[in-house]
Amino acid sequence: MMNDPETLTIGAFAKAAGVNVETIRFYQRKGLLPEPDRPIGGIRRYGSADVDRVKFVKSAQRLGFNLDEVAELLKLEDGTHCHEAADVAAARLADVRLRLTDLQRMESALSQLVKACSSSRGKVTCPLIASLHRHAPADKPHAEG
Repeated sequence: MMNDPETLTIGAFAKAAGVNVETIRFYQRKGLLPEPDRPIGGIRRYGSADVDRVKFVKSAQRLGFNLDEVAELLKLEDGTHCHEAADVAAARLADVRLRLTDLQRMESALSQLVKACSSSRGKVTCPLIASLHRHAPADKPHAEG
């Protein structure tokens, strides 16, 4: 990518990592990415290792890991903690499977409601709207302020 390992300005770094500058700053505040020293009268410079780290974070997020889990994985990335990393991934997998079950239930219910709507003719209450009214939670008093 580059000859000198620390040559990127924050803008070039963000572009190389496929994120915006505010994402870089956010990751620094969260401790996911170190903030390099600023040379006297100069600007901070970033390198390919920083780009790789941001890409790692984004890849983990695409798999559903939250930033706390990503931070944990980053601590384990030296390759000697595979069992611990697998535990983090197993917890994420269990969550994904629960979500899939919920999504399949939602898909089935919506599919039935869409089918019921399609078969209704004339001036009848829409089955979808009626179902949502039946399952709506009771109104809660709103706090004033």
